[in-house]
Amino acid sequence: MAAALFCAAEWSLTRYSDSPPPAAVRCGRLGVALTVLGAVLHLVSLVLRGVAAHRVPWANMYEYLSSFGLVVVVAWLYVVWRHELRRLSLFVLLPLALLLFLAGNQLYVEVAPVQPALRSYWIAIHVAAALMASGVFLLSGVISGLHLWASYRPVRRLPLIDHLDQVAYRTGTIGFVTLTFAIITGAVWAEAAWGRYWGWDPKETVAFVSWVCYAAYLHARATAGWRGKPAAWVNVVGMLAVLFNLFFVNLVVSGLHSYASAD
Repeated sequence: MAAALFCAAEWSLTRYSDSPPPAAVRCGRLGVALTVLGAVLHLVSLVLRGVAAHRVPWANMYEYLSSFGLVVVVAWLYVVWRHELRRLSLFVLLPLALLLFLAGNQLYVEVAPVQPALRSYWIAIHVAAALMASGVFLLSGVISGLHLWASYRPVRRLPLIDHLDQVAYRTGTIGFVTLTFAIITGAVWAEAAWGRYWGWDPKETVAFVSWVCYAAYLHARATAGWRGKPAAWVNVVGMLAVLFNLFFVNLVVSGLHSYASAD
């Protein structure tokens, strides 16, 4: 949360994208330093929970959201390092801080053995891929949302639209490849656990819808006439599908994956 506040200070102090004042630069650097520190402490907490439970630390909804938060932060730090988008950290870190606060206060459960349905080495492969895809898709969707904001209402503090579009496309491509791997490994695990590769369980169905949305985004991004705002809208829809799968399907809908909500 402190990192988000310093990033908010940088955003508010910056008026021109080409020459931010020294105070804004200092706030931005401090925000990144606090984000790195928070990521390290977050990783330590997940490792300790895994050691205490003698399993991977993403076997229930609380642990999944905690791991999801770490993936988002690490992926964002990489984006900041490679693409100089530090000024946009506010739009990633503040919602993520609120999400982790919700997870810690409303979804927390004590360490317990994993459910029988999850006692497989596939949990370390399939769920890790799903975590990575979800985190990267969130970043891609947020960046496309900022792209749309800059398209309809130009803001000088935002990077150039073409730059935002390029970063959203690159992160979306990584997420699509990872999601494809997650779906394939999930099907293999389902055949071993339930005797079928695919059963149109609610989570499987929404995951497939998300995959179609991102396949459409990548196709639109490479198609003349669909680049820019139309493709960005498709990317935002894909992000909403991922969030719907993450929250509504896990917490509200009953299915074979309902065990994800608790130990």
